[in-house]
Amino acid sequence: MKKSCFVFILCIILGNLFGQTPAEPWRTKIAPDICAALDRGEVADVLVVFNAKTDLSAAQNLNTKSQKARFVFARLQETASLSQQNALRILSEHGSSSNSLFLVNALAIERAGASLLHELAQLPEIEGITADPWIEFGGPVETSVSGAADRNGVEWGIAKIQAPDVWALGYTGQNITIGGADTGYDWVHPAIQRKYRGWTGDVTTTQHDFNWHDAIHELSPLNNDTLGNPGVNPCGLDSPVPCDDGSHGTHTMGTMTGSEGDNLIGVAPDAQWIGCRNMERGWGKPSTYIECFQWFIAPTDLGGQNPDPDRAPHVINNSWYCSEEEGCTDLSVHELLRKAVFNLRASGILVVVANGNFGPGCFTTYGPPAYFEESFSVGATRIDDYISTFSSRGPVTIDGSNRMKPNVSAPGQDVRSSIPGGNYANFSGTSMAGPHVAGLVALILSANPSLAGHVDDIEDIVEKTAIYFADTLDCGIESPGAARPNHAYGWGRVDALGAVQAALLWQSPVHTNDPVLLSATVSPNPLTESVNFAFEHLSGETTLEIFNVEGRSVLAKIWQAQLRESLNVSFENHPEGVYFWKLKSGTGFASGKLVKH
Repeated sequence: MKKSCFVFILCIILGNLFGQTPAEPWRTKIAPDICAALDRGEVADVLVVFNAKTDLSAAQNLNTKSQKARFVFARLQETASLSQQNALRILSEHGSSSNSLFLVNALAIERAGASLLHELAQLPEIEGITADPWIEFGGPVETSVSGAADRNGVEWGIAKIQAPDVWALGYTGQNITIGGADTGYDWVHPAIQRKYRGWTGDVTTTQHDFNWHDAIHELSPLNNDTLGNPGVNPCGLDSPVPCDDGSHGTHTMGTMTGSEGDNLIGVAPDAQWIGCRNMERGWGKPSTYIECFQWFIAPTDLGGQNPDPDRAPHVINNSWYCSEEEGCTDLSVHELLRKAVFNLRASGILVVVANGNFGPGCFTTYGPPAYFEESFSVGATRIDDYISTFSSRGPVTIDGSNRMKPNVSAPGQDVRSSIPGGNYANFSGTSMAGPHVAGLVALILSANPSLAGHVDDIEDIVEKTAIYFADTLDCGIESPGAARPNHAYGWGRVDALGAVQAALLWQSPVHTNDPVLLSATVSPNPLTESVNFAFEHLSGETTLEIFNVEGRSVLAKIWQAQLRESLNVSFENHPEGVYFWKLKSGTGFASGKLVKH
């Protein structure tokens, strides 16, 4: 929606209509674009934003993902319920309805008129009223059909990040849930059907409650009927079953979880997925994006009832962006999207985001949610590990931060994956890179489930184990291409094996009344044939495990400990190299590294 030069005239008209003067404070709450639309006698789709903010800082002291999710969900709902009462009453009096977005404390209202917005803007609890425009998603940079001869074997990107080496260790994403917000999903595609969390083995009994949500409740007037069926969406509106009215979503989900026999296209083939459609034939709104985010924090049944934070995914893949070119220019909308990502992280959900396809120039990471500090943004690489020319580069300047983006990079050019109808195709874009990282997070969590909910630690593991590559382009004195992290690759191209090995050594943070870090004496180290462990202050069931550099356990001992324990371990039958050990006891934990010469 373009800004109008008639804003001032509108204020005079509304002032005469309601007996107000142009200087009254309520007028400053309505965005100029909305004023311009009302001046033309139009109605407008708007987001009504409330002042009340929710303090979620206590969530960081909670140990489990479930605890974080329940706390954040309850606090957000409480804030929205208290602050939105008067606005909901006014809407009811006007015979209007709204979509309450408690995740960001806002209301989405379709086709709002001048009288309603005037009354709402006078409420002191309302911070502002901004546009909720339809925005076109550009989709992949390149697409091509995949032939039958390409349907066997491990997809190159999966092999490149060493996912098969992680599978060999027994970690395939089991017991982990990935959420996808996209064009929808062809859930009966043979590569992803068995991975759908609602799948029971029978199409007629499959459970879509808590596993699928459709945020598309109206047709986009800007779609231009690209499918050749005017006014008709192949998925309809509010679809009760997963459906993809494009192909993008099905492709991304295949890269995260897909497999069909020897056709191995997914990073985490035993992870489960749930999904939300946030675009109507490639057109989305800030409110549809936020609605999907909100559903993920506490999935509901198909009627939108019985929200359950314990069914939230561990990680969400987001391959869309709110494009400035298509009208996403209002920074208050950017802030709502940022707040949504922030609150999801606080609830223990990691948010993976495509970094954008606006490269190869510097400073091209500018579309939300990619540029947010809270987003885990992913650039795209080719099969030879060079950064793709289309992949957006940092640093971020749109908010004046000079923040380094992307966080990491992953295979994203000429990626073969599933598309609707049981077919396969090769797509290119950072949208193809992000799913590799979301799948990697599932592998990490299947290797060490206690990491679930510890978003900062998971991100740190992925970043620090990524393989460093330098960019050939400098983006100013403060952003040389050879830096690590840099503006093209971030910390580097992700490495699943290295990340899982690091995850296996991770220990839960120590909080008050939690187990403490125990002292241990280990000698000799380096060792030749054996090593002696001397522990103190142990209590109850105690476990000592030793792993090789591949993360495979080479020794495990469990016993009932009493204060002091000494244990001698033979290494005669093990090769030279580096090993890691972990000790868990009723009173605490310890870990360290061993070197055998």
